[in-house]
Amino acid sequence: MKQRTDALRERGVASALAVLADEGVAGLTTRSVARRADASVPAIYEVFGDKAGLIREVFFEGFRMLGDDLAALPADTEPREALLALAEAFRRFVVTRPVLAQIMFSRPFVDFDPTGDEDKAGVKVRRIFVRRVRDAVDAGVLAGDPTDLAHVFFAYVEGMATAESARRLGSSKHSVDRRWRLGLTALVTGLAPARRTRSK
Repeated sequence: MKQRTDALRERGVASALAVLADEGVAGLTTRSVARRADASVPAIYEVFGDKAGLIREVFFEGFRMLGDDLAALPADTEPREALLALAEAFRRFVVTRPVLAQIMFSRPFVDFDPTGDEDKAGVKVRRIFVRRVRDAVDAGVLAGDPTDLAHVFFAYVEGMATAESARRLGSSKHSVDRRWRLGLTALVTGLAPARRTRSK
């Protein structure tokens, strides 16, 4: 019984992700997920409890996928380049999965309001950001408290990626890429250690 339940849970989450990709937030219903999963609506309710339970599983799956993407980045990269690679990987995740990212970061469903337990889903992602930022601080690329800097860096990257997925950063790939470079360069430069001026 547990094996069948686990299998349906996996199919249900995969089906929910497919519905979101094809139909957006408005298309995600227990009925549409059941149809994709080749299951009955009562079976979906039995596994997930309700629509909020289904969204909760999608929320957790999104952070698992994002965490895996970020963890797969090379560990031996120069700290400044590692920060840029981290930003690019996060950007790619949000832009290629805009509706899933919306569920993770914008909370579009009134049925689902994450509690402290759900917020733990992002722990792996936050730790990766803090670790990369700490490496940059240790290398003298950035200056300040690594946790504070990681929060700032994450907020900037998430905001830019969200703006790009909403087509607010420009109408061409060239202009969007240019604005990403401009912003990231300004951010990293602004958080770098202050240069000492030589006294004459």
